[in-house]
Amino acid sequence: MSGTLYLCATPIGNLEDMTYRVVRILKEADMIAAEDTRNSIKLLNHFDIKTPMTSYHEYNKIDKGRYLVEQMLAGKNVALVTDAGTPGISDPGEELVAMCWDAGVTVTALPGAAACITALTLSGLSTRRFAFEAFLPSDKKEKRKVLEELKNETRTIVLYEAPHRLVRTLQELLEALGERRLSVCRELTKRHETIFRTTLREAVSYYEINEPKGECVLVLEGRSRSEMEKEEQQRWSEMPLKEHMDYYVNQGADRKDAMKRVAKDRGVSKRDIYQALLEEE
Repeated sequence: MSGTLYLCATPIGNLEDMTYRVVRILKEADMIAAEDTRNSIKLLNHFDIKTPMTSYHEYNKIDKGRYLVEQMLAGKNVALVTDAGTPGISDPGEELVAMCWDAGVTVTALPGAAACITALTLSGLSTRRFAFEAFLPSDKKEKRKVLEELKNETRTIVLYEAPHRLVRTLQELLEALGERRLSVCRELTKRHETIFRTTLREAVSYYEINEPKGECVLVLEGRSRSEMEKEEQQRWSEMPLKEHMDYYVNQGADRKDAMKRVAKDRGVSKRDIYQALLEEE
């Protein structure tokens, strides 16, 4: 029988957030695959875990991934850990999971800390619906594309950012999305944890003067649906009424149905559209 891949969530700051189950599995596994063995050895030493480690990261994920899958097919159990938090979230763990499923290797997760969820719950913004974007792309063209998509995102948006890029990212978000409420979450679960509830514009002004420190999670208010509807109605209202009617008639709608759709687009009654068309005639 093949072995199992265990996705082991580790603390994002406070070591007391380590679960009993993760400690047990890390001790029982045949091998630990770590994003950075130099970082993970500190965690293993703290919990007196002696299991052999091997590196698995962005730059060796293909070759090492194949090796790990071979080991599991041979019956070995592998525990995967990232530098901090849950493997597979914005790290190469997702590729290893896909490779395991393709090879028929069992994958299971040991839940624990995740910076994106921790920040979201602390943000004071809506948690019912959210979009996790991780780090914005470094490529300028790709970044513009993502920012354009986020412009009309109505869900709460969660982003990661490094301190040395924070001001630039905040400026780009403000330019692309406009003013929004924002929570900047830093040093989560650590002694100097801070949740800065502000707006994009105020955050830019603040961090241009105060140098940011520590990894940041940005939790950004989604766009208002009512605001989007008003803008949509405004766009339709600026279109000549006959052209608006022809838009639906050319799609196969009869005159009555077209008037109904036009009225909805413009946020007025069907009677108003009928009267306006009579006046134009």
